[in-house]
Amino acid sequence: MGVVNVTPDSFSDGGRFLEPTAAIRHGVRLAQEGAAILDLGAESTRPGATPVPVDEQLRRLLPVVRGLVGEVAVPLSIDTTCAAVAAACLDAGATMVNDISGLTFDREMAATVAATDAALVLMHCPAPPAVMQAHARYDDVVAEVVGALGAAVGRAEQAGIGRDRLAVDPGLGFGKSAGHNWDILRHLDALAGLHLPRLIGASRKSFIGIALGDEKEPVGVGDRLEGSLAVAMWCALAGVELLRVHDVDATARVLKMAEMLIS
Repeated sequence: MGVVNVTPDSFSDGGRFLEPTAAIRHGVRLAQEGAAILDLGAESTRPGATPVPVDEQLRRLLPVVRGLVGEVAVPLSIDTTCAAVAAACLDAGATMVNDISGLTFDREMAATVAATDAALVLMHCPAPPAVMQAHARYDDVVAEVVGALGAAVGRAEQAGIGRDRLAVDPGLGFGKSAGHNWDILRHLDALAGLHLPRLIGASRKSFIGIALGDEKEPVGVGDRLEGSLAVAMWCALAGVELLRVHDVDATARVLKMAEMLIS
């Protein structure tokens, strides 16, 4: 899953692809490099981020969705917690919704997705991004995240969304410390117990920067490629089905090596 941030303030590449033509070019390039899905978002969800109004999300997203539908053959995913944004983008040609809240931020999201044939990613995030890091408190992060994702799956099924349309994401970095993220990555088998495809989004995140540097001076976002690729390889060898990444070409090469090791 290649990331297309149509935002001015995303932690990794905010502003680079804010204009529709730049975002469309970037999406086409990621598809050519090997992305099997493109994940389009118009609202940064980095720690401390504030919500973006629905109208502004749609102003940013709809031209990109419409442009990419005619340019790429891969499915388009919409990274949003807003049902109105999801509905408009699905109508424009997207076929997946990536909801970081696991159907908890917008009560209409479950019904909106259920009314379509779209796939749905259910992610764990304990609170909105503006305050989520204040909620990074767990007795057993792995068990609690798996339990919360199981509850999200239950909400989706109750709304009429079949399991064959679902994937789960533990939400690395979303209301979690660096240690919590590593604990989750060390226990990916626990997520497999949900019997759904797993999506892991570790690419360029701060816990990788901390591991490569330290808590006081983490390695910068632009120097986290090797760390991101190491995590991608770990996930691939653990059988993780989906990886959400910024660096598609490099990750695709790593996954080819993983295939050789697994085969």
